[in-house]
Amino acid sequence: MMRASGKARGARGKSARWSAEPDAEHGTVHGTARGNGHSHDASGLIDHRGRLVTVLSITVTVLVVEVVGAVISGSLALLADAAHMLTDVVGLTLGLVAAILARRPATPERTWGYRRAEVLGAAAQAAVLLAVGVYVLVEGVQRLFSPPEVTSGAMVVFGAVGLVGNLVGLAILASARADNLNMRAAFLEVVNDALGSVAVLVAAAVIATTGWMRADAVASLLIGVLIIPRTIRLLRETVDVLLESTPKDLDLTLVRTRLTSLPHVHDVHDLHATQVATALPVFTAHVVVDDSCFHDGHLASMLDDIQTCMADEFDVEHSTIQFEAATHADHEPHAHA
Repeated sequence: MMRASGKARGARGKSARWSAEPDAEHGTVHGTARGNGHSHDASGLIDHRGRLVTVLSITVTVLVVEVVGAVISGSLALLADAAHMLTDVVGLTLGLVAAILARRPATPERTWGYRRAEVLGAAAQAAVLLAVGVYVLVEGVQRLFSPPEVTSGAMVVFGAVGLVGNLVGLAILASARADNLNMRAAFLEVVNDALGSVAVLVAAAVIATTGWMRADAVASLLIGVLIIPRTIRLLRETVDVLLESTPKDLDLTLVRTRLTSLPHVHDVHDLHATQVATALPVFTAHVVVDDSCFHDGHLASMLDDIQTCMADEFDVEHSTIQFEAATHADHEPHAHA
C-alpha cells in the first residue's frame, strides 16, 4: 500500500515528492507524497483582533451604564440586559484570546497550531450565555407573580444608551461574522444584546403609558427566549467540531461514490472527515487500486486526481490518502466506514 498526503491545490501542476520503502510482509510499498506549499500555519487567517478590542471596549462601557441604570430604575429587564453584557465581556475577552492564539504558528507538538482555539472560545461563550438565559427566565417568571416598582424614565435613558452601543458593535462585527465560529459567537452575543435593549425600551414605554409593571418581567423573559435557542445552536455546532463529527456539508457516501468512479480505483474504505476549525476540514481514506498501479507509475497521477477532486468538488484541501493494492484486501482486518 502507499500512503499519500498533501494539499491538492498546492500539488497541482507540480511533481510530488515520494519516499518509499518495501514492505517485506505484504510485498507492497509504503510512502508519502506532499504537494509543494502545504502549510498549516495561520498566515492566511483574517485578523479580527482590532474589531474585537473595539467591541469589547464599547461593551464594557455599556455594561457599566446599564448596571447603574438597573440600580436607579429597579428594572429586571435592564438588569438582565446588564447581566448579558457581563457575559458578553467575558465572551468577547475569550474570543479575543482565541483570536490571538489562533494566529500562533504550528509547531511539531501542535501541528495545527492553535486553530481550534476559536472553537473552544465559541463553546465557552455559548455555555456562559446558556446559563444567563436560564437565570433570566427563572427570575422573569418569579417577577410575573410579584412585580416590583420600576422607574420607566430611567429605563428609557439607559436602554437607549445600551441600544446605541450594541448597534455600533454590530456595525463593526457584521462583515466578519461568517469568517469563523469565534466571530459568529461574538456577533451573536451583540445581536442578543441589541434585542434585549429593544425589549427594555418597549417595556419602559408600556410601563410609562399603562402602568403595567409586569411589562418589565415580560421583557426579561423575551430576552431569555432570544438568548437560549441561538445559544443551543452555536453550542451544538462547536460540540460537533470537538467530537470530530463529519462536517455537515460533506456527504461521505457521495465522496465514496465519486472516488470509486475514478480510473483504476476498486474500492474506498476507512473514510474519515473531521473539522479542525472553521473552513478547515480534513479527510483521510484508504483507496484500493489495481496492483499494476504500484509498478507503472500511476500512483503519482492518481494522488493528484483524487486530491484535485476533493478540493474542487468537495472543498476539502487537506486530505491523506492511503493506496492499497487489490490483492492487499486480505491484510485489512479493520476496514470500516
